[in-house]
Amino acid sequence: MSDYQSLVDEVSALLQAPVTLEDREFTLIAFSSHEDDLDPVRTRSILRRRSTPAVRAWFEGFGIAHATGPTRTPADPAEGIRARLCLPARHEGALYGYLWLLDDGAVDPADPRMTRVMALATRAGRLLAADTWHGEAAPRAFAQLLSGSAADRAEAARTLGALRHPVSTSASVTVVWVSPAPHLAAARLPYGVPAHRSEGGLALLVPLPDRTGTAPAQAIAAGLLDPGTRSPRALAGVGGARTDLLDVPHSWREARAAVRAACAEPRLGPVACWDGLGAYRLIAAPPMATPAAPPADPVLLPLLDPARAELLRTAETYLDHAGHAQRTAEALSVHRQTLYYRLSRIKALTGLDLDSGADRLLLHLAIKTFRLATAPEAPAGARDPHAED
Repeated sequence: MSDYQSLVDEVSALLQAPVTLEDREFTLIAFSSHEDDLDPVRTRSILRRRSTPAVRAWFEGFGIAHATGPTRTPADPAEGIRARLCLPARHEGALYGYLWLLDDGAVDPADPRMTRVMALATRAGRLLAADTWHGEAAPRAFAQLLSGSAADRAEAARTLGALRHPVSTSASVTVVWVSPAPHLAAARLPYGVPAHRSEGGLALLVPLPDRTGTAPAQAIAAGLLDPGTRSPRALAGVGGARTDLLDVPHSWREARAAVRAACAEPRLGPVACWDGLGAYRLIAAPPMATPAAPPADPVLLPLLDPARAELLRTAETYLDHAGHAQRTAEALSVHRQTLYYRLSRIKALTGLDLDSGADRLLLHLAIKTFRLATAPEAPAGARDPHAED
């Protein structure tokens, strides 16, 4: 609140007029102290912290809800209303409140000082937007994204878009899951990151500047695990990046799976990233063939090019034969030097070291999971060979 008060005081000092700041619902946020007569509207607003519906309708009748710059509202002597200058407090185009100057028409909207005043109005819009995101609509919409029906998730995405929230305008988003939930005041949450507490932990929806890296989310997760907020057992998981808000539940499941993996394998924590889990990524949550969860683990994608079908078959055969070069070459009917060449290509394309047990496990699981996810359904009417006669 001190930010709002200092902002209102600065506007009042610049223009030598009483100033109030209200949100878009006409709830009073802050007001300046000024040696001047107050009209009944301002007095009631200060005493009740809110304007009446009739007052709101009066002022909105002059187009203030759609204004992008200073808008003059006239006096109404019969009601004791003085002339005002209304400055919309907007953030990224969306309206979040109003700065009111009780000036009786004395301030010219073209006054050079108005450039600074409009910058302060924009700052007010940013502060009000952040409060809205942290305290109201955004956390509710995030909760809907995590556990609501398909219709609820679509409504939540529309809500975040209407707010022009950073998660709706960023290149991608990811979910951070911290378990157990840290002791964290709302004021300490990063700007533009809605939170939702549910059983077992705290979920954050983090906007990302690009479609691949989750480094900003990892930094936020690490910050939540600092000694001042973390439980000795606390871990954080970072889900994979998503470009569509409707896919947020997939990132949440990945973040939770990452925490489980870190419980089983402490070296993965205290911040465990879905993209860095290796074989645990497949053990924790085998991917299904859907647009949000493609049929192949990312490590396998370089081998799925049809032109590299032989490399995929070589990798699978080599791993099926427990890395035995001679048996693999015989199974593939190739010379051992050909096999070694193919293995070097597989290593270069995937970035995996086939001398590493962990990397071999990851690649083997990725191939088998891909085979399972893309296998055709049994033909209709096919007989189960295990069924009793």
